[in-house]
Amino acid sequence: MTTRLLIIADTHLPKRAKRLPSAVLAAAAEADLVIHAGDWVDAATLDLLDARSRRLVGVWGNNDGPELRARLPEVARVRVEQLDFAVVHETGAAAGRERRADAAFPDADVLVFGHSHVPWHTVSPAGMHLINPGSPTDRRRQPECTMMTASVDGAGLSVELMPVDRNA
Repeated sequence: MTTRLLIIADTHLPKRAKRLPSAVLAAAAEADLVIHAGDWVDAATLDLLDARSRRLVGVWGNNDGPELRARLPEVARVRVEQLDFAVVHETGAAAGRERRADAAFPDADVLVFGHSHVPWHTVSPAGMHLINPGSPTDRRRQPECTMMTASVDGAGLSVELMPVDRNA
């Protein structure tokens, strides 16, 4: 069995965009699991994704207020087929991230994070995948807005970075 994932973070609605791009909503409807690594900003975005997703796992980020913090954990964990995922918003500076992640999440096969808006997919010394999908609404210094799709087949993981037109 293959499980399809949509991985997003840093939606920052309605501060950085007025709405979620149509590509995000379409991918959410097709995914078996949607993971959001924080900085929703607006609880309506959580409600919308929850309604459009088969299953939603999310965490709060540094820009999320009391309502979102009351509804979401700081760290979430989910097992997808044979892989253990951890989700958190911030992981600190890029330098040394893989070693810090190995120490902080020794039981995770995959760590999903956000905060920087910089797409990232590396493998730590211990073999953990570190994934940051960027942002589908606020590219900052990146050439384009992004999200990631992934598939899990048993213990196998494949990840694809997808450009997003934030105005579509």
